[in-house]
Amino acid sequence: MEKVAFIINPFSAGKNYIPFLNALLRSVPTARYYISDSVAGTYQYIAQQMESTDIFVAVGGDGTISTVAQKIIHTDKILAIFPAGSGNGFSNETKFTKNLKELLAKIRTRNVKKIDTFSVNGRLSINVSGTGFDGKVVKEFEKTSRGFKNYIRVSVQTFFNYQPIEVRFITQAYQQYNGRYLMLNIANTRQFGNNAYIAPKASKSDGLVDVVLVKKFPLRYSLLFAFRMFTKRLRDDDFVKYLPVSEIEFDVNTRNWHLDGEFHEIESPVKIVVAPKSLNILT
Repeated sequence: MEKVAFIINPFSAGKNYIPFLNALLRSVPTARYYISDSVAGTYQYIAQQMESTDIFVAVGGDGTISTVAQKIIHTDKILAIFPAGSGNGFSNETKFTKNLKELLAKIRTRNVKKIDTFSVNGRLSINVSGTGFDGKVVKEFEKTSRGFKNYIRVSVQTFFNYQPIEVRFITQAYQQYNGRYLMLNIANTRQFGNNAYIAPKASKSDGLVDVVLVKKFPLRYSLLFAFRMFTKRLRDDDFVKYLPVSEIEFDVNTRNWHLDGEFHEIESPVKIVVAPKSLNILT
């Protein structure tokens, strides 16, 4: 464990990281760890530890994982995860659980796989990012104490008042899909989190992302949409369209985005670029 560093986000989920830290130190008394107070602080810590560390363990949600990944993509460093977020979509998709013994066993074995990442106007994303309805939901969700119940409440409240976004594709091959949409998602893996599968056929190692276009649907369709999303059955229909791409560019009339569940403002035009096999992850 001498070349392993644990990066802990104390603000993730229930904001109670002490049980994890106590359990870690009981199992590995000499464990190196950093309790992050900011993104900049995390970046600085990673830079300081690069030469002496092979595996960086992100303890937090998708936003924390993305922050750590930002500094180790395109290197020989390895990402590992202890999920402690509100959705844990990327952790679910990469088979990391809240079992510390299992994580430590993976670290000792050190099996590694290379996976894709992608960028949104140069900003890293590893899981699912999007604009429109879910960008607005994340913006409002960050004002709450988080948690799945609050996410559902904010989603329902936002849905009834949300006006569709206008999307205009600059990439010529996709201009037939210009139009108004409830949301546009970029999926490197299958799920947002909480087992909500927005792109059931997405793969994190095929050199592509799924652009998911969802039109605003009538209330009668909402239960079917939810059922399909939570049972991995969403597919192309009158309201949902999937575009597998390695690169795409478009304009959209909103700046509200989420990148791996964290709110960002991003100006158009928006360019999505996949970086194939750019991140080493523990398996």
